Amino acid sequence: MDLMSWLWLGAAVLFGIVEALTAGLVSIWFVAGAAAALAGALLGAGTGVQVALFLAVSAAALAATRPLVRRFSKDGTVATNADRALGQAGRVTEAVDNAASTGAVYVDGKTWTARSADGSVIPPGATVKVLRMEGVKLFVEKIEEKAEVAS
Repeated sequence: MDLMSWLWLGAAVLFGIVEALTAGLVSIWFVAGAAAALAGALLGAGTGVQVALFLAVSAAALAATRPLVRRFSKDGTVATNADRALGQAGRVTEAVDNAASTGAVYVDGKTWTARSADGSVIPPGATVKVLRMEGVKLFVEKIEEKAEVAS
């Protein structure tokens, strides 16, 4: 084997090791390209042909596997529209007490587990504003109701 054959063999092994050490597909295409270039070197092709084989096979492998990679690398996020509750007003249906780990609010047609954003206890019937969501819990603050002026 000549120097270029060893170079392509080393490149294929190196790209294979990099692929094995990473969580995603990052260099598998270059393994295929280096293997094609190695075959070219063993068959006596010139350096330019070997480099062209490396580039062409790497690009073809990337193009052929890209749809497969996309399908398996999706982040798994499913849109639920649950964030519609953010910023909305709701009614407390069970006293919100962080110390007792209790609390429920009715917002946007659904009852949610709730916690007080500032740690205060919020009684049933109070109106609250949804500040944020963590998992399936809403963090709320009490909306101070304005006293009506008697005339």
